[in-house]
Amino acid sequence: MDIVIRQAEPDEYRTLGEITAQAYLQDGLLDFGESDEYLGELRNVAKRAAAAEVLVATESDRILGGVTFVPSGGPMADIARPGETEIRMLAVAHESRGRGVGEALVRACVDRARATHGCTGIVLSTQRTMHSAHRIYERLGFTRTPDRDWNPIPHLDDITLITYELTLSTTGR
Repeated sequence: MDIVIRQAEPDEYRTLGEITAQAYLQDGLLDFGESDEYLGELRNVAKRAAAAEVLVATESDRILGGVTFVPSGGPMADIARPGETEIRMLAVAHESRGRGVGEALVRACVDRARATHGCTGIVLSTQRTMHSAHRIYERLGFTRTPDRDWNPIPHLDDITLITYELTLSTTGR
């Protein structure tokens, strides 16, 4: 398989938005299904691309998945502290799972973080049930940071997101 990771093009935003929305819906990650407010955010790739770097994984020009890479201090950051970048909205189409697509997308984000001057780490939030994603993060050296776990909707107690970080070496830069 020849997976290519690159920046998403505007004519791909709709497709990537639908892949992202369907990944969250099919995995049961949205509390209210199609009426979930967050679903609109998942589909709105243009909004993400205006504030961060949206990457796609492609094979023979077919979009397999995508991720949002938020540079240090970017407006889409949820938990990043100064000097940290953040990964958001990692999603792989169901038919493309188990082929290394998610890992390739996360590796691309790590590479971008390493290339970012002054970047000391990369962080992300995930749901407790995203076990496949957790395995990818841990395989790539991310560690759990329970002290940073948070709830994006405070009035709903069962939506606590768990967090991971990867500390980057500052030597050799």
